[in-house]
Amino acid sequence: MKRTLRARGVLLTAIACLTLGGTACGSAASRDAASPGAGSAAPAKVATSATVLAPDRPFGAGCAAVSAAAPGSMSAMAHDPVVLAASRNPVLSSFVINVQRANLADPFNSQQAITVLLPVNQAFTAVPAPSLHRLLSDTATLTQVLTHHVIPGRLTPGELVGTHTTLDNDTVTITASGAVFTVGAGQTVAGTKAATVICGNVQTANATLYMIDGLLKPPAS
Repeated sequence: MKRTLRARGVLLTAIACLTLGGTACGSAASRDAASPGAGSAAPAKVATSATVLAPDRPFGAGCAAVSAAAPGSMSAMAHDPVVLAASRNPVLSSFVINVQRANLADPFNSQQAITVLLPVNQAFTAVPAPSLHRLLSDTATLTQVLTHHVIPGRLTPGELVGTHTTLDNDTVTITASGAVFTVGAGQTVAGTKAATVICGNVQTANATLYMIDGLLKPPAS
């Protein structure tokens, strides 16, 4: 009889765990694990986007290179679609020229709620000249590369870390250390160093911009 009662007690405890979603049992397990002699160390904290600094305004040393006066100022850019806003800033001229070359200005400007990992001029000059020439002379490849810098949806800095699907149906993975956001060297055209966000969380009428110092390439290219 005592054995039967013990068995019923175990069964009722298991049912309670399932009904409560494991909360009560998980709490008890946590207390047991934390008790002296439990024999296991506390698990290491896993870095997520929630642990990354999430400023509510533009950030990064590269923001100083953006025009402080209208129509290229940060506040003025907020009223223009992405390519028009970028065209007002000399540090973004290479991006604008190549977007126009690939006939992507209107498609980018008409997209609603996007995030653009926008390569600054030095991102293009960092690519060896022969590779850059091949890229710029092939419209199909150029189109694929440029659309690979666009992510549907406006991402806040707190949402930026992770793997995201891009407009060309590929993926890009962004990591962070504190407020420094990077895309690994293996995901860049030059392939020599990571691309870093040098000015981020810049708003335009239809996009959130994160200006980067490296040109990205789709995984399949």
